[in-house]
Amino acid sequence: MLNRQTYYIREHVGFLKLSNTYDILDPETQEQIGIAKEKPGTLVQVLRFLIDKRMLPTKVFVYEGTDSENEANLLFSISRGVTLLNSRVNVLDENGQVLGWFKSKFFSLGGAFGVFDAAGNEIALLKGDWKGRNFRFLDSNQNEIGKINQQWAGWTKEMFTSADRYIISLNEQPSPGKAILLLAAGLAVDTVFKESNS
Repeated sequence: MLNRQTYYIREHVGFLKLSNTYDILDPETQEQIGIAKEKPGTLVQVLRFLIDKRMLPTKVFVYEGTDSENEANLLFSISRGVTLLNSRVNVLDENGQVLGWFKSKFFSLGGAFGVFDAAGNEIALLKGDWKGRNFRFLDSNQNEIGKINQQWAGWTKEMFTSADRYIISLNEQPSPGKAILLLAAGLAVDTVFKESNS
């Protein structure tokens, strides 16, 4: 799944969801190639009725294929602790080892966060437009290396649900380690930085 340049992410629709699930699809064929499931824990799920979930810890697990119950399919996970102002989000491999992390930027119109590898090198900046719906991956020279475009889901879904759909596209095929960080960053836009209580 990580040898691709484009991913179509489709959030599952639900009423009063306590956690999110995302299908990862091939944009051309609509074939499901992976699944991302948020597993925040029982106490955190209860607290989401009282506290904005962007402030609470969460963990998102990303699996290849459609079977999220088979741990052999686990590719990586995204983890965030309790946060007040400036979120740090870790990306972990299937064994729980840190592959990299994200750090949100203060005072950015539309939202932005840095994408860092395990050694602390910033490999990309993910920067949102003024509406916070479309994002660009920028390298250290401010060249675009990829983008995230939110897709219109129709009036009913846009008005009555928080379920999002978007395309993550990379300008060239990255190394497997970098591909994980960029895919994780695309998922983190919705699962960790933007999503509020449904």
